[in-house]
Amino acid sequence: MRFRSLFFAPLVALAVLTSCSIDDAPESASAGELNLYSSRHYDTDIALYENFTEATGIKINLIEAGADELIERIKSEGEASPADLLITVDAGRLWRAEQAGIFQPIDSPILNERLPDNMRHPEGFWVGLSKRARVIVYNAEAGLPEPLSDYSDLANPAHKGKVCIRSSSNIYNISLMAAMVSRMGEAVAEEWAAGVVANFARTPQSNDTGQIRAVASGECQIGVANTYYLARLAASDDPADQAVSSAVEIVFPGQEGNGTHVNISGAGLVSTSPNPENAIKFLEYLTSQPAQLLFANGNNEYPAVPGIAATSAVVGLGEFSEDMLNASELGINQAAAIMVFDRAGWK
Repeated sequence: MRFRSLFFAPLVALAVLTSCSIDDAPESASAGELNLYSSRHYDTDIALYENFTEATGIKINLIEAGADELIERIKSEGEASPADLLITVDAGRLWRAEQAGIFQPIDSPILNERLPDNMRHPEGFWVGLSKRARVIVYNAEAGLPEPLSDYSDLANPAHKGKVCIRSSSNIYNISLMAAMVSRMGEAVAEEWAAGVVANFARTPQSNDTGQIRAVASGECQIGVANTYYLARLAASDDPADQAVSSAVEIVFPGQEGNGTHVNISGAGLVSTSPNPENAIKFLEYLTSQPAQLLFANGNNEYPAVPGIAATSAVVGLGEFSEDMLNASELGINQAAAIMVFDRAGWK
């Protein structure tokens, strides 16, 4: 399919959001505070924070940095850490935080009801708040290479010299490989990885946008990218971005099998949280319909709560069935995924 450029109107969405109250009635300014550590940097997130404070009286103190930096900060702060919540992208990073021992279980019937099992850690250490899919991109002018309906096809010898993809150290590829290890075991996953390496059009390099541009230019015929990178290009006002978007088409892998691999943005409740009740109230707010739309659309992602449709450019990519593997598996199998990549010679 060819992309359609759909434009997100943040002011309209914000108006809808601010006209909706949070489940509980507004409280006074004495309701306390919430210390939020976040690796997300979107204006729409700020709108969410401001609306939450207006509706509840709970003041949000925001610390922004990279995920690994925030995890290390919470660890170094120890028992004195003021952090209540850590919000970050990719289940692999949530797993790293979990392994660092900085999360405690979240007890919320509301979150349990709203979020499906694959969007919640089995022991409650984190919840997913938005999601993105990892899809296959191909050059529109060259046409659909055959076969190309599943991730397994990336290793088919028919595609020798055609595949562009990021390095094995990239967290998105690690999470994809972790899902494969969970589904098929290390031996089969390694065989697949070796097949993809044999099909490289170039040494792994650049980011997801770089893979899309390489496919559009014809440097390679096939690439792999997260959906939000594709949606950004589709919604861009830059003619160069629009040309790239028009030059590629996509495949949602696994539609005849387990479904397309999805990853998440999510949050965990810090074990030393001084304001756990406020933190859980904020998570419950983020899973409400108006908040889900702003949180997901801020990065052209999909809402984590079923039944809420995205309204950003990502909807122009088409509908698909997702892999319902619990996102915790992406962390559990992270070390095995890295070893599989190494053995396969994927740099």
